[in-house]
Amino acid sequence: MTPAPRTYTIVLDWLEEQLRTGEISVGDKLPSERLLAEKFEISRASVREAIRILDAMGLVRSSTGSGPAAGAVVISDPSAALAWALRMHVATKSLPVRDLVQTRLLLETQSALEAAGAPDSPERAEILKRAEELVSAMDDPDLPADDFHAHDAQFHILLTSLASNVVVETIMSSLRQATISYVQETVAGLDDWSEVSRILQDQHRGILDAVRERRGGDAAEALREHIVWFFGLSDQS
Repeated sequence: MTPAPRTYTIVLDWLEEQLRTGEISVGDKLPSERLLAEKFEISRASVREAIRILDAMGLVRSSTGSGPAAGAVVISDPSAALAWALRMHVATKSLPVRDLVQTRLLLETQSALEAAGAPDSPERAEILKRAEELVSAMDDPDLPADDFHAHDAQFHILLTSLASNVVVETIMSSLRQATISYVQETVAGLDDWSEVSRILQDQHRGILDAVRERRGGDAAEALREHIVWFFGLSDQS
């Protein structure tokens, strides 16, 4: 026997329909809990549960209290929600880190091929400039490891964005966030982080040069070697 849907799904289904038809857009405020409860003839507790789920999904931002600033406002932050879900499933061991890394390989290498062929534009020039600045910042020997990894993550996401695929960029951002704990644990177990960071920097420059010079095949191969090499360190630490 199929279990009955939970009451709060009424609100979720309603919001999906409102977004799809354009009745509600990003930046709009949702009706109050009282109005939604009355509209659907459900309890305010069910409405609050729906809002909590939407908040976790990165679809609304809730503010407590009273006044014009209170209530739930529609936003769109898909990478945060996806990263949260991935992290939780990685913690349960149902999503192996090795499979997440393999997914990164597939996405990043294909994105490198497409990025190399992207037409010249001010946006491309700006992204490459920002990527170069991140690599330069990672040269600082006094840069804390956590800051290095934050720059590293942004570097990869920037290069992926050159492929102009918002879905891939969102998934990439989520995968990076989902594996951050694994990365930190790997680094903590290394004997010589300074040498490892130097090698990573050499790899970053090789990747960036290949993308800048539109050598898509070289960029894809450099990315593959870079990702496989770093995650192989966990087997040595």
